[in-house]
Amino acid sequence: MAETVRAAIGRAARDFAGFSHSPTLDAELLMAHALGCTREAVLMGWLDEPAPAGFVALVARRLTHEPIAYITGTRAFWTVEIGVGPGALVPRADSETLIEAAVAHFSRHLPATILDLGTGPGTLLLAALAQWPAALGLGVDRSAAAIARAGANATRNGLDARARFVRGDWASAVSARFDLVLANPPYVAQGTPLPREVAEHEPPQALYAGADGLADFALIIPQLAPLVAPGGVAVVEIGAAQAGPVAALFEAKGFVPSLRHDLAGHARAVVAVPVAG
Repeated sequence: MAETVRAAIGRAARDFAGFSHSPTLDAELLMAHALGCTREAVLMGWLDEPAPAGFVALVARRLTHEPIAYITGTRAFWTVEIGVGPGALVPRADSETLIEAAVAHFSRHLPATILDLGTGPGTLLLAALAQWPAALGLGVDRSAAAIARAGANATRNGLDARARFVRGDWASAVSARFDLVLANPPYVAQGTPLPREVAEHEPPQALYAGADGLADFALIIPQLAPLVAPGGVAVVEIGAAQAGPVAALFEAKGFVPSLRHDLAGHARAVVAVPVAG
């Protein structure tokens, strides 16, 4: 008798339990991908059906610690669906803290222009554009492959008319002012041990930033003052232990910084308002 979807999910979840923080969810997402439907559809109507043959190969890939998002090709973030793959940083739920911080800042007025530095697959910019349907946005990345992927994601989410992507080294190619500036730079200190699915699969240039993890902040923050419009804000993702040094860098460049914490209670974003703003 063929193995059911329910049994196959259970077996895969047991196999994943030794290294994944969410083994059952991983198995359910892979099953949904194998069946070509949503996870919710799997749980509501497919559990007692025969498991698809392709599920075995997907499980084998996950057992090499390949990220689920690389296997399925997408990751949900905020209200958008981001296409990802090798060479692109996988969007993380913790990064939604930046969008939450921006929503709080713009509670009384709306941003009309948005800049995302180091946009990668367009994650933050597209989430922000989905949040504010009248806004226009610019994403900058030094990688041509990232720019191409971000453009495809803008089209996937119906945001290509409002999103533009250009190659550049942080803000060096940008001269305009923006109401909202977002950035999720590399901030992992070189030599920091990371889970295999990160260390062996995600691009190191999107992770590591020098001996203390602060190298890219030292490049980005001095470039921000001319870019933030009056009444605007810069929101930058940080590592859990970097609040003090990054806030000091912002203060030295004429910003008033505050912190936004993620769901685990870690400082995740510095929200920086120009002194004059």
